Order: sequence, then C-alpha cells, then structure tokens
Amino acid sequence: MNVRDRNAAPPAAHSGKPLLRRYCKKRIAVAALICLVASASQLHAQSVCLPAPRLLTITPMGGQVGTTVEVTIAGDNFEDVEELIFSHPGITAVPVRNDAGVPVANRFTVNIAADCPAGIHEARTMTRLGVSSSRVFSVGTLPEVVQTAGNTSLEKAMTLTVNSLCNGAVTKQAVDYYSFEAQKDQRVVVDCAARGVDSKMYPVLVVADEKGNDLQVERRGGAVDFTAPADGTYVVKVHDLTFDGGPYHFYRLVLQSLEADQRIVRQPSTRSVSACSWPPEGLAAVAATTEAEAGGTAEEQAPQQVTLPCDISGRFYPAADVDQFEFAAKKGDVWWVEVASERLGRPTDPAVLVQQVIREGEQEKLVDVVELSDIDSPVKVSSNGYSYDGPPYNAGSPDVLGKVEIKEDGVYRLTLSDLLGGTRTDPDNIYRLIVRKAAPDFAIAAWALHMNLRNGDRNALSKPAALRGGATMPMEVVVIRRDGFDGAIDLQLEGLPEGVTATGLTIPAGKSRGILLLTAAENAPRGLTQARFIGRADINGQPVVRTGSMASMAWPVPNAWSEIPAPRLLADFPVSVCGSEKTPLTIAAAEDKAWEVTAGQSLTLPLHLTRRCEFSGKNMKLSTFGAGFEGHPAFEVNLDAETAETVVDTAKLKVAPGDYTIAFYGSAVAKYQYFPEGVEIAQQALNQAKKAADEAAAEVNRLAEVAKTVSEEQRTATAQAAADAVAQQKQAEAAVKAAESALKAAENRSKPTDIVDIVVSSPIRIRVNPVQESTP
Repeated sequence: MNVRDRNAAPPAAHSGKPLLRRYCKKRIAVAALICLVASASQLHAQSVCLPAPRLLTITPMGGQVGTTVEVTIAGDNFEDVEELIFSHPGITAVPVRNDAGVPVANRFTVNIAADCPAGIHEARTMTRLGVSSSRVFSVGTLPEVVQTAGNTSLEKAMTLTVNSLCNGAVTKQAVDYYSFEAQKDQRVVVDCAARGVDSKMYPVLVVADEKGNDLQVERRGGAVDFTAPADGTYVVKVHDLTFDGGPYHFYRLVLQSLEADQRIVRQPSTRSVSACSWPPEGLAAVAATTEAEAGGTAEEQAPQQVTLPCDISGRFYPAADVDQFEFAAKKGDVWWVEVASERLGRPTDPAVLVQQVIREGEQEKLVDVVELSDIDSPVKVSSNGYSYDGPPYNAGSPDVLGKVEIKEDGVYRLTLSDLLGGTRTDPDNIYRLIVRKAAPDFAIAAWALHMNLRNGDRNALSKPAALRGGATMPMEVVVIRRDGFDGAIDLQLEGLPEGVTATGLTIPAGKSRGILLLTAAENAPRGLTQARFIGRADINGQPVVRTGSMASMAWPVPNAWSEIPAPRLLADFPVSVCGSEKTPLTIAAAEDKAWEVTAGQSLTLPLHLTRRCEFSGKNMKLSTFGAGFEGHPAFEVNLDAETAETVVDTAKLKVAPGDYTIAFYGSAVAKYQYFPEGVEIAQQALNQAKKAADEAAAEVNRLAEVAKTVSEEQRTATAQAAADAVAQQKQAEAAVKAAESALKAAENRSKPTDIVDIVVSSPIRIRVNPVQESTP
C-alpha cells in the first residue's frame, strides 16, 4: 500500500501517472483530430448504405406549451411525406393546405397540448421509404417568436421582450442582432440552446450597450448572467464560434428576468450516449444528503462525516473544488462507488480516491486504498482513423463506477474532485455520489450497426429503422454491467409492425456486446409502430427486465474526417416498413426451421439468395453473428447463383448442446436504382403540363381571332381576357420547363448507382443436440 503524509500535496490533484496519462490521451486525441480535419479536403466520402429518409430541419424547432405553431421541414430522400410525428402524444401535426384544400409540401400545423411536458421531444416524418431519422422539437413555457430576416446589423436588430424565446438560424460569416429593454439593476439571463437541440452551431453570446459596445461575452456555450447598469436599450449579438452558418446552425435564444438569488436553469438538452447507464434502477429522484459546500482544496476543509450506504448531491464549485467524505468501515466490507456528473450533462471528469485514515496522536497518515476514474466503453470505439475500426458511439463515461474493498476496521476518507475543474467556476457542475452495497444490474444501449464496408470508410450515418421488404437490419447492442453482474442477457424488441420480427442474439455471460436483428418479410405491408427495446437476465435467481436506450447520429456524417460525428440518445424507437421497395438481396436458410446437429459433428446449411438488382462483383464474403458461432470461418457466396451452402463444424467451435440463433453478414455493392417509379410520375406530370400549355396557347390564339371581330364595346373586356390568357400561357410554359427539369432529375437519380451496403441474412435457428450415450 502507498502511504501519504497529511502534509503532502492534496490527493485531489492526483499528481501521479494515471492523471498524466489521461491528460496526454486527451491532448493526443485533440491533436489527431486537428490533423484529420486539416487533411479532409484531400478525401472523398464513399457512397455507402442504401438511401434512408432523414429529417434535417424543422423550423421553428419548438413551441410553447398549449399553443399552435406552423412549421416547415426539410430533409433527404423525402418523397411522399405523409405525416409529421412526435415522440409524445401531446404533440400532433396536420398538413397545411392551400385555398384549394391541397396539402402544401413540407408544411405542417403543430398543436402542443396544454398538458404536454416541457423539454426535449423527437420529431420524425413518415415518407415513401418509411420513418425518417429524428430531429429535436423543444417544448417550452415562455412565449415564442421566430427570427425576422435581415437582422445581421445593429441598425436592423430584432426587438425581443424579456421573458420570451426566439427561434433563429445564424447567418454564415455574420452576426445576428437583437435588442431588449431593461431597467437599472434588472438581472437578465441570456441563454442560447444549440448543440443540445441538434444544431451544428457553437454559439457565442455577447451582451452590448445600445451602440453595440460589448459588455459581457460568453464563448464556451454558457449563459450570460447580465445585470443592467442603467435603464435603457441593450443588444444581444449571436454568432457561431467559427462564423459558420446556414439552416443547420439553428438556435433557441432565451431572455429571462431572474431575481438576484434565483438559480439559472438552462434550456433542456439531448442526452449523450454515455447517459444510457444512468440512473441506477430504483434511485430516488432527490439525494438523501447534500454536500456541505465548504469549497476549496483538501487542505482547506474538514471532511464531511457520513454513514454508509449514502446518497449525496453536490457541486464541483468553485474552481478546483475538492469534496471529502469520511466514514467508518469494517474489515471484509465491499462497497460500490458511483458518481454521475458527465452523465448529467456536465463537462466534467470526476475522480475518486479512497484512503484509510490512521491517526496517532496529532499525526494523521493517509493510506491509499483505491483510485477510481472512468467507466470504460463496453467496446472499442472508432479511432477516427483511416478506416472504420469501431462504432462512432461511446457508452462509456468519464464518470465513476468501481469497487472499494475494506481490508481492516477503521476510518476511511473519500476524496471527490473534477479533473477538468481546476480553473472553471461553474455552479451548474453538479454531481451525484452513491456508495452502496453491491446491487448487481445492467444497462443496455443499441444503435444501427456500422461496419468496415470498404477500406477507408469513415461514414457515421443516422440509420432510422426504415425497413425494405426482405431486409434484415442489424442493431449493435452494448451493456454497462453494474456492481459485479456478469450473467447472460437476452435481447428483445416488442411492438413491431405487421410482417416485422426481431431476433435478439444473446449477450453471453462475461461479454459486453450483442446483436439485435430486425427482419421484414418480403411482402410486409407498409406500417409504423413504436417499439420497446428490452433486455432480460437472471440476477441472483430473480428475473430482471430493463428497458434499453436507443442511440443515433444527430447528423449523417458521410466522412468523419471532415466533420465530428455527434451521436446522442433517442427518446423512443419507431420501426417502419416502407412497402414500396424491397432490399436488393435477401439471404435466408433454405427452410425456416431449427436445423439440428449432434454436438461434435458438422452441419451443412443450405442457403437461398434472392437477388433483386445487379451487383458489382460476383462473390461476397460472409461472416457470422451469434454467440458460440462467431468463430465459424468466413466463406464466399456467388452473387449470380440462387443457392449456396456452408458447413458448420461444432467440434472446432466447441459448441455446447442447446438452441442458438445465428446470422451471416457481409457487404456487397448493389447497382441501386433510386425511385425508378419517380420517372414515370415525372413523365406524367410533364405530359399534364404540356397539355395545359397547349390549351393555354390555344386559348390565346382563340382570343386573338375573337379580338378581330368584336365590337368597340367588347374590345376592352376582350383585351383583358387576352392579357390574362397570355399570363396563363407563360405560367403553363414555366410549368413545362419545371416539369422537364424534374423529369431529368428523376432520370438521373434513377440511374443504377454503385452503393455498398451491409447485407445480413435472415436469422437461422440451430439446435445442437447432446451426444447420445451408447447402450451396452
């Protein structure tokens, strides 16, 4: 054991090598990222993954509880948008209709019920290809307005009322200006939600005087806490940190008046993937104990006396704050320590040091017991290197979850600090500290599988569960194990559309990764449901069910060297079948049955291939999903053939008797045609436009002939009718040109394009029977 003298450097500094290594790792990662971004201009994104519908913007991006707001949406692969749907039933939408009662494309009237909870909700569309990816829709309690155009100068500043919210989008290489009135000594908090509501913007806020002279500036994404020095008009300037801008750089700007002693409450934000493991099951909403906020270093405060188990809320405040808690423990005790701060949305890196306190007279010695730091990612995450080498999702956290074993009776001290808090004074940097006896449990998170499709692939794409007929979509599942739980976990997905099945490939005991397969039958009808993702396990002889979290990319990133991927947790998990397209290739067992084999023998699995388009290359290599069978050697199938087979050797795999589910997976380059039916639709529209143009031209000619014979009294009316006919003819001719352009675009999009995609077989059931003992 290491012995620390009471007069040594405070443990909060963690001056040993673990801290240095963590610091260096952070610096190296940042340096590497800078190099990657710098070289992005020399790289080109690959065309990977079949087209999926993606909702990119919804304007405005929120509304006030109990109101109605008209929104405009935009996205990718957005044909035939039928619905705008939300994760909470208190938010509903209907299409905006024109005077003729025809729905206006991509515009909806959204009703927010009076009992809809304020906060973050998900918005999605149902399109030709199925359900889209999500975009945040924020519900607030303050009156809301939408940014007026052209407020990029002080003279054109948009006037805002204190205690209101403005939805806006920053202009590239410009600053948005707003003005407000305040009285002397009035406290006005200016807050800008951006990254936390899916925006690509890194906001900079400036509060200035009426002439535009800066008074307070916030460049780190925080709020400006401003007290007016005098009655008058003040200005808020908003811009992106790098002066980027455009429709994807939207924000929600709040001006709120607070009393001097009121605490600032920031706008709601999405949750990071790391938050999937918080809170522990059954945790009280409010901690039983509050940290005694003495503040300062370990040398400047007396440890707070606590009794274990304990649940304590506190703050890393002010800068360099170190909190110490002292407790008595007995030999043989085993305690689990968990700290949440980063998982609460704070930019912190908690660290815990537990020491035994040995007092001899006035002397005090501290004997190190254990140092606890990060919650490791369950799987290796992407290094953002040349080729994909792990998921761009990290379910680990800088928070703490670890074990403390007491070797002898005595008094012990727990020191809690923020490794990133040496110079930051932020009262919002809260934490929750729990010390408990072992409560074995688990938390699971899932996301659409990304894999190395081609050398150099760096895609980080949002992949909604929008299934084509005959497709199997793989979801990667990871588990955060708590307090020593090491058992197997069965994965399930409930509440699926008609024709869709989910097969959970069990996460084996001691492992941290599993696969969940979503399969749509070839003839599955168009449909959409809200599914429930769960994990089932046996813990200490009791069945335990936990609802899992789903994650997705906030934005599709075709090339992760040119843009940093931003994954986040979702509030729900909708699953859809498009009903209009089928997957290019379906691989399935020759029969839908449990294939039986005796342990130690080989099983020949016949496969059937259903090909619906041409492919580049004749062969595809397949590997295997499924615990116990992932060691099955990769094998090739001929894409020109309708059948294939592989031989599974249970002796080499050392598979124990039992029932298993496996699937084969690989990648293939399909010559995909995007919406070929769109060409026929565009051609019909062009034909109608030409017909209308011909009729308009005929009417112009008819009126020209009529004008030759009309009386003087009818001349004025005829001239007006002729002018109207000419105007209609010009409109019809413009419609023809637009229809011709639309047809050309549809033809270009429908041309066969090489797209490499993940191909996963339908799940295959295998029953390994025990060897029958011979009868003497």
